[in-house]
Amino acid sequence: MNRAALRVSLLLPLLLLPALGRADSEQEHGGEETQHSAGKGHSHWSYEDLKHWSTDYPECGGTKQSPINVDTAQAIFSPDLRPIQLSGYSLPANQLLKLKNNGHTVVLELPDSLALAGGYAQQYRAAQLHLHWGSPAGPGSEHTVNGRRFAAEIHVVHYNTKYDSFTEAMVHPDGLAVLGAFLEVGHGENQYYHEILKHLHEIQEVGQETLVPGFNIAGLLPANLKLYFHYNGSLTTPPCYQTVKWTVFNQTMLLSHHQMSVLVSTLKSPEDELLQNNYRPVQTLHGRQVLASFQTTPSVKHTPGSDDSATAEGHSSSFHAGDVLAVLFGVLFAVTALAFLLYIYKHRSQNARLDSPTKSKVIYTAASTENTA
Repeated sequence: MNRAALRVSLLLPLLLLPALGRADSEQEHGGEETQHSAGKGHSHWSYEDLKHWSTDYPECGGTKQSPINVDTAQAIFSPDLRPIQLSGYSLPANQLLKLKNNGHTVVLELPDSLALAGGYAQQYRAAQLHLHWGSPAGPGSEHTVNGRRFAAEIHVVHYNTKYDSFTEAMVHPDGLAVLGAFLEVGHGENQYYHEILKHLHEIQEVGQETLVPGFNIAGLLPANLKLYFHYNGSLTTPPCYQTVKWTVFNQTMLLSHHQMSVLVSTLKSPEDELLQNNYRPVQTLHGRQVLASFQTTPSVKHTPGSDDSATAEGHSSSFHAGDVLAVLFGVLFAVTALAFLLYIYKHRSQNARLDSPTKSKVIYTAASTENTA
């Protein structure tokens, strides 16, 4: 081997190291919505120093930040918002998924075979999901509705398929799409959340991870994917990139009291304390519009989970303003039709008695009508 070839062979591993490092970094997009090391020169942050986020991560002080308070009276109905459609969300048990305590939340890494097949103009594939919660003393959802904070919130993070990786996508305006749903305490155990919660004791310490069998990830989200709020926002954790198209579902998920207790009282933080209240306060809209896929009116304000009755799937029932109005108009129409038929019957009966005063009885049979209910 000549000297030139020898020099190339010695330098080649050094040249490949940065590329290998980038590949490993992209695989570890754990964090919450993003890879925490993406911040310029900063890899550590906490919910105790929220006021310093914008100093270390400038975009955290931007005008399109998340989470927000959804004011249903101000939400704009958009008939163009189509039902969210999920693809590949049901995973076989022999497909193992990594579950990790990253010090800020619990993260379940998802294969890129999971995707959004409808509801968005572009194609998005899944990267991971994570949760935000409060403590036994109070709720901890990130988004609020009409000022109400819910017990917890799930975020399922996706990235645009036009980009090669999550890390590349998250810096572009159309890079990310996050599905959010609220969690509340119900009566029965939620079998889908059980698939995650039963493993939390295995990852109590920061950095610990375990493998969990695949299951139907769609079960973690509401059965009704037609009703939701939509707005443009950001990651809710540093570096707070303003590149997220948010979908916040109207229907809430129900967990048992024990399950919620396990969620808020199992994992440890980097300070070796219980990991609790891992949510960011709501941010100012700064003129942004919040769209709704269903009609909401000031007179019939609807808050997710306003009906406490539960279904077997662990969802709270949702009866929104459009349904109420449809029922009211249906009842009004039926009453009007009945009153009209009674009027016709009475009018014809009177005419019959006038025309045949000697007859002892007049029998009137109404013509058959279409069912108008």
